[in-house]
Amino acid sequence: MDTHTTDTDRTGTAGAHLPQLHEPRNEGMPLDLDWVASVQANTSAIERRAATLPGRRSVKKEWQAAWLARAVSLIDLTTLAGDDTDGRVRRLCAKARQPVSPRILDAIGLPDLTVGAVCVYHDMVATAVDALDGSGIPVAAVSTGFPAGLSPFRLRIAEIGESVAAGAKEIDIVISRRHVLTGNWQALYDEMAEMRAACGEAHVKAILATGELGTLRNVARASLVCMMAGADFIKTSTGKESVNATLPVSLTMIRAIRDYEARTGVKVGYKPAGGISKAKDALTYLTLIKDELGDRWLRPDLFRFGASSLLGDIERQLEHHVTGAYSAGWRHALA
Repeated sequence: MDTHTTDTDRTGTAGAHLPQLHEPRNEGMPLDLDWVASVQANTSAIERRAATLPGRRSVKKEWQAAWLARAVSLIDLTTLAGDDTDGRVRRLCAKARQPVSPRILDAIGLPDLTVGAVCVYHDMVATAVDALDGSGIPVAAVSTGFPAGLSPFRLRIAEIGESVAAGAKEIDIVISRRHVLTGNWQALYDEMAEMRAACGEAHVKAILATGELGTLRNVARASLVCMMAGADFIKTSTGKESVNATLPVSLTMIRAIRDYEARTGVKVGYKPAGGISKAKDALTYLTLIKDELGDRWLRPDLFRFGASSLLGDIERQLEHHVTGAYSAGWRHALA
């Protein structure tokens, strides 16, 4: 990763860009069932490649600090709990504005660093929008009957409209897993296209719930169909499944993104979510993205982490870089 910071990097706006701000939105394409049917996934090869990733690169000292600062700018800081309150969401938004101690950010030369977005349930969108007013940080809303996606379709579409009206600039939708499990690609395409249309100017992240799709081939085909239908991002998980983001799933999805760009010229974003809680995990994912897609995807308009606890561990690592000592985890609580 290039650790030289530009003026844009130093203003912190790198952490407050909407998806696809510098790239044309993915307008989609007609469903190509022949292309979908041709997609395969060599599970053993993918798993072997993924297994090499955690130990392949060692990033130390100022280089590690630069990578971790970039990771902060890529976080969708998230709270999706049944006991969320206005106060909790406002505290989370305050953390989004000031994700790391000012003393640490000044020391590494990034005083205005922010996260990529704040992600909440629909009922908390208005609170988050108000709390983030003037920051440039967008609010993302999970929608469409999250996390199962099994409410009546008309209500899922209406929910998207309500979240957009409340000020959400990004909508994380969940697909109907049954369409993937039964191979009904036309139904998945039509569903995704209608959800994309309901989002209007808001950008849409399609959550595949990969832990419930059965095979990596299903993951690859679902990724491709959602991109054909206009998804701005494809996302691994709701965070509520028993298995969430994994490296084999990520490798499968980002290779689908690479194939889609090769065919259409359009860049689609990627968001792993669920289970990414350690700074070393973030570095592994950034390495994977850099290797497979290139540096352009290491920006908030094309890559996000869906996380709630990752930021705390990154802050501890950055404090160690600056001071030479680790602090207690409780000193970096999010809310």
